[in-house]
Amino acid sequence: MGLPLRVRLPDDATLADSPAHELFKRGAQRGHSEMNDETHGPRASTQIGQTLSAGLAALSRVSFSDADAGEIFHSASATVGGLGPCQVEASYQSMNGEFVRFPTSQPPHPEIERHRQSNWDGRIDVEDGRWGWAFPLRHRRVIHGCLVVSAASAPTKDQTELLAILAQQTGAALAHAATRKRDSDDAARLTESISDLQDRNRELAKAVARLQRQTNVHEALSTTLAAGTGEQGIADVLSDLTGHSVAVEDRFGNLLCWAGPGLPHPYPKQRAPQREQLLHELAAQGGRARIGRRVLTLIQPRAETLGVLALNDPNGTVTDDDLFALHHGATVLALELSHQRTVAEIELNLRRELVDDLLAGTDRDGAYGRADALNHDLRRPHYVVVVQSAGRTENALTIAAGRAATALNLNYLQGRHGGLVVLLTDGRPDPGALHRTISEILGKTTSVVGIGSRCLVPDDFPQSFVEARRVMSIRLRSASPQGAAAFDELGFYRLIDAAHGGGEVESFVREWLGTLLDYDHCKSSDLVMTLSDYLECGGNYDESAAALHIHRSTLRYRLARIAEITGHDLRNVDTRFNLHAATRAWRFLNPDD
Repeated sequence: MGLPLRVRLPDDATLADSPAHELFKRGAQRGHSEMNDETHGPRASTQIGQTLSAGLAALSRVSFSDADAGEIFHSASATVGGLGPCQVEASYQSMNGEFVRFPTSQPPHPEIERHRQSNWDGRIDVEDGRWGWAFPLRHRRVIHGCLVVSAASAPTKDQTELLAILAQQTGAALAHAATRKRDSDDAARLTESISDLQDRNRELAKAVARLQRQTNVHEALSTTLAAGTGEQGIADVLSDLTGHSVAVEDRFGNLLCWAGPGLPHPYPKQRAPQREQLLHELAAQGGRARIGRRVLTLIQPRAETLGVLALNDPNGTVTDDDLFALHHGATVLALELSHQRTVAEIELNLRRELVDDLLAGTDRDGAYGRADALNHDLRRPHYVVVVQSAGRTENALTIAAGRAATALNLNYLQGRHGGLVVLLTDGRPDPGALHRTISEILGKTTSVVGIGSRCLVPDDFPQSFVEARRVMSIRLRSASPQGAAAFDELGFYRLIDAAHGGGEVESFVREWLGTLLDYDHCKSSDLVMTLSDYLECGGNYDESAAALHIHRSTLRYRLARIAEITGHDLRNVDTRFNLHAATRAWRFLNPDD
């Protein structure tokens, strides 16, 4: 007898429902009928049973478990020969609605492929007039491919049905493989999507964390700016945020403030050419660059550079978050320094306007109110100070005068009036100390300072200003114009200045020095100057000779000649007094001689 039947069925079918089971029943019945037929004997029945059993045994050995399309077609093709005297002529797989040769290595069969319109089901033509049949690989009304089988002659009905069963099982296997592949592809895509989602979540988490850090930087600096702590408060916050020491410099390289450890003493300052080169290099690199052991960025609200913000980084550990904090810190500092400059300019203009009004004469109560608004106590005694310097711009002189007043602990209002720098100080400055301080700041001693009389109320300022200008005028006409003088120190010069213009001073000078002036004019001598220096030195021969850069004997000769020409006795006290007054008046009237 034949082998037992072991055919793998689709997952949704039972053995009782399968074509193989039906074929087995039908074959058994036909064999029984043939045994009773006179035409066939027991031998014929045995042959039919053996043939059917062999086919069923071959079919039962087909296994498509977890096979892919290539393995399924290979197994199906190999089984065809065991089901009858047939061979596989061609095989096709349905892909995207089209039937394509599978495997693709098989040669084309034009005579077979012209039967595409017949839906690959039924009798077809093959070469040499052989029998050919197309078995669709169908599962649940879906055709997944086709097996084209050929034979020298048509197989029996049982063999044909065995081939149909093989085609059905192959279709079920292809459907299962396609489903498994889809599931595998879906799983792979799902895994990839999950991986991508995890990556994106990680990137999103990083972005959120970075945004939170940047928000913290923004909030910390904005809070500091609103609190009005100035550039020092901003530098302190930056140092806390970054963990690095922070320096804020003005555009000239002067340190405005420092935050964090390691403040160098003294703070290094570049020379002007090097500083300009640094600013140019920063501007060329977009306003930020690492130079040496520092990361620098320009404090630049618009086109004007107000300073440089420096993050000290000797070990190269600055992060992107630190750079963001540095950039935002520079922006906040630009706002702060611009605000300070604007406030300073407004206050300066208000102070200048108040000074102009006080010197011209203004309402007392209004002057007090405006001074209070500028945080200046105008109710204290004040003095008008005027300053002038040759070869210096008004701006440089203004800065020098203000710094000098601050250095002498004087509260003041500052302005410009009539080409002069004017200070209204709340105390009487020492003329010599004020002149020396201004000269040190300017680097030269060409400045002239005049100080007016005391002002108890705003109404006194115009007169004090006139007196300060008179002091400066007298000083400029003196033997040593550079220096400072106060109106309450003028003494004799106040009389000269008051009398000048009416002719009395000129007559007095002519009365006492006329003969000597005429002699100097005719002889091109300088006996009047010799007499003036001698009297200024109190009649001391050594000091007079040194001042005139002449020998003592020469001085004695000149004095004798002066007495001879003028007829005056230089030993007489009244004569010496009048001559001294006349020479001072002469020098006052002739400052260039």
